[in-house]
Amino acid sequence: MGKSKIYLCIDLKSFYASVECVERGLDPLTTKLVVADPERTEKTICLAISPAMKKLGIKNRCRVFEIPKNVDYIMAQPRMQKYIDVSADIYAIYLKYIAKEDIHVYSIDEVFLDCTDYLGMYQMTAKELAETILQDVYQTTGITATCGIGTNLYLAKIALDISAKHVKGNIAYLDEDIYRGTLWSHKPLTDFWRVGAGTAKRLQRYGLYTMKDIAMAKEDTLYHLLGVDAELLIDHAWGREPVTIADIKQYKPKHNSLTSGQVLGCEASYEEGLLIVKEMADLLCLDLVDKGLVTESISLYIGYENRLEQEPSRGTITTPVATSSARTILPYVEQLYRRIVSKNGGVRRANLSFNNVVDEAYQQYDMFCDPAELERERNMQKAMIDIKKKFGKNAILKGMNLEEGATTIERNRQIGGHKSGE
Repeated sequence: MGKSKIYLCIDLKSFYASVECVERGLDPLTTKLVVADPERTEKTICLAISPAMKKLGIKNRCRVFEIPKNVDYIMAQPRMQKYIDVSADIYAIYLKYIAKEDIHVYSIDEVFLDCTDYLGMYQMTAKELAETILQDVYQTTGITATCGIGTNLYLAKIALDISAKHVKGNIAYLDEDIYRGTLWSHKPLTDFWRVGAGTAKRLQRYGLYTMKDIAMAKEDTLYHLLGVDAELLIDHAWGREPVTIADIKQYKPKHNSLTSGQVLGCEASYEEGLLIVKEMADLLCLDLVDKGLVTESISLYIGYENRLEQEPSRGTITTPVATSSARTILPYVEQLYRRIVSKNGGVRRANLSFNNVVDEAYQQYDMFCDPAELERERNMQKAMIDIKKKFGKNAILKGMNLEEGATTIERNRQIGGHKSGE
């Protein structure tokens, strides 16, 4: 057995909202501010709300119309590039204390730090190191952070998500014994990492309402309910987590895929939906070329306007050869779309995946294709990529990108589906 680990899990409090407050010279903890696009409808989701809004009982990720009319607040338009830049600045602060090999970036506003080998060097306790890092972040950026400390990654995450909210200084510590002593009876189960509402409902049908209930339950029952996911939940019920940051960094998936997805601002007709999916496929083909990859399997998911109570459409199609050619791939994407998508429902969500992508050394040709023609197309794709990298994503467009209902031009101005702020 190696020496026991100590992890920090740091979260930047109401990150997007805090950045917007700091930019305006306002205190993020007392200012009422939401980050949402005023150009979208009142149904648009607030990407973040400030702590002062949360104190009023307003839920994070609420929709604009759900904010009480009597609340006077600032609405800040999303600026995704700004948030990425500030997140990078904060990552640089972490690097002052911890080597990159011992940092796992969980999201734009949350990281895990393995500080096991640093405490002796700094002659600090884990809490003292956490306080030092959090103070540095605050003094440098004006953003308040919270921290969970744990003897494994899971306990650090739970210390952050549940315990740190209720202690002075927003820093909490958990080991397996403290976890079982303080959180075994905690409700609701959905407060725990990776326990969603659906899983909690299934567990409740069997009288399982707490982590202690799960720990004491028959394993056969849990495997029957949850399949292989039961193994992880049983470990977490006891406060165990064998995976380390080193394990995460060494992990290589058996299969890789490239995916593009978008939620549409308003419902699209059947033909408009097809145009949007073809645009997505065309851009993914450029991504394949840029990364030197090919695919022979394509999956499509289409979600419809909720009022229609229509089940989403899903399907997969295989091309005759592994390729990155848009000329080859797009007809198969259209064939898949026309096979699975309903003509009656308005399209609201689209996800397209190129599955099992492999190195272009595995590119194949069938007897009907012209290798010289494919090579010309490939050279054209590479030229398009170079132009886009040099002059911006909208520097070169195809005819379909200019058709009514197309979304590529607008999406090229966004990051993560929201305005970049540039």
